Amino acid sequence: MSATPGELGTPGPPVDAGDDAGLPTDPGDPGRWSAAAGSLFGDRLPLAVSYARKLSGDGVVRGLVGPREAPRIWERHLLNCAVLGELIPNEAYVVDIGTGAGLPGIVLAVARPDLRITLVEPLLRRTEFLAETVTELGLSEQVRVVRGRAEDVVDVPGIGLPADVVTSRAVASLDRLAGWCLPLAAVGGRVLALKGAAADEEVAAHADAVRALGGAAPSVRRCGVGVIDPPATVVVTVRERVVAGAERPARGSERRSAARRGGRPDERGGDRREGRRRGGRRS
Repeated sequence: MSATPGELGTPGPPVDAGDDAGLPTDPGDPGRWSAAAGSLFGDRLPLAVSYARKLSGDGVVRGLVGPREAPRIWERHLLNCAVLGELIPNEAYVVDIGTGAGLPGIVLAVARPDLRITLVEPLLRRTEFLAETVTELGLSEQVRVVRGRAEDVVDVPGIGLPADVVTSRAVASLDRLAGWCLPLAAVGGRVLALKGAAADEEVAAHADAVRALGGAAPSVRRCGVGVIDPPATVVVTVRERVVAGAERPARGSERRSAARRGGRPDERGGDRREGRRRGGRRS
């Protein structure tokens, strides 16, 4: 994948714009969203609370979550991701592309223990956080972490592709997301992209490109109606057919990803952006 989603603070529509009244002191406490959280997570709500605390604590310290987002983990992130489960069939195999800090993949794993989920993320510091979180939450039998870009994991052995469902909360246009995600889905499978208020305009602008990549006409769905306000906006694309050439990466095919090397960390320290932030140079 040529671009990756930003850390928390950039993606996703909020559950309730609201004001600061009612925000819990403990970010792990869903506070005024307790009813919605209980409805979505059921008896696994304690796991969701633990994940919220992980994001709001260690996630902030390690730069995966913006400090201003920490008090709003539930309203802006966890609940919006959890309602995506409405569109995922029972016992499905889900691949979450550009998962970042685990959104929506880890949230779905907590809310839906029937799902098997692979989290795909290219940056080392994020995959380390993801692996730790999966272990701490006791999700190791359900969730796998793979370091790599979407276009690089198409033919990596052991991932179990094609997937029933491919999810993404990435900040990218619909045509680019379709190019990354459709090759990972089974024919008849779904690509679910969490989007914002401009989803209808994106569908209109990129429907032809999605069809050319083998997808059916994308549609916009609202998830969590009556549970969260406003509902989450999701663009749904069903993979109708295999398109010759779409299984291969469009760019960067000359670069061996960490996933193709068996998921081993890049000893040179990740991508160029991380190197620049550290003030280092790539050899």
